[in-house]
Amino acid sequence: MFASGQIPIDPATGEFVAGGIEEQTEQDLRNLTQVFGAAGIGLGQIIKTTVFLADMDDFSAMNEVYGRFFNENPPARATVQAARLPRDARVEIEAIAVMESEPDGSG
Repeated sequence: MFASGQIPIDPATGEFVAGGIEEQTEQDLRNLTQVFGAAGIGLGQIIKTTVFLADMDDFSAMNEVYGRFFNENPPARATVQAARLPRDARVEIEAIAVMESEPDGSG
């Protein structure tokens, strides 16, 4: 399953979360958790992420939060600096996960 880039929008309010790169990264990852969770996929099934940063100087702070979500067997990751992200977000994260096959072998 492919999840398009998530930006730090709180789904309850439709607004950006308050705070800096740490809060934005946490919200991005919460959003990814929700997207994959709706399909019955856990974070442990994510095999690849791409992190887009508005400023590569934010890497360490982003990485600290990221590590809390992926503390065991983290997925492969690319991190790039982007000239501008949607709605001027500081971070956007997209991901790819593998779905477990159905018991009858059809999935």
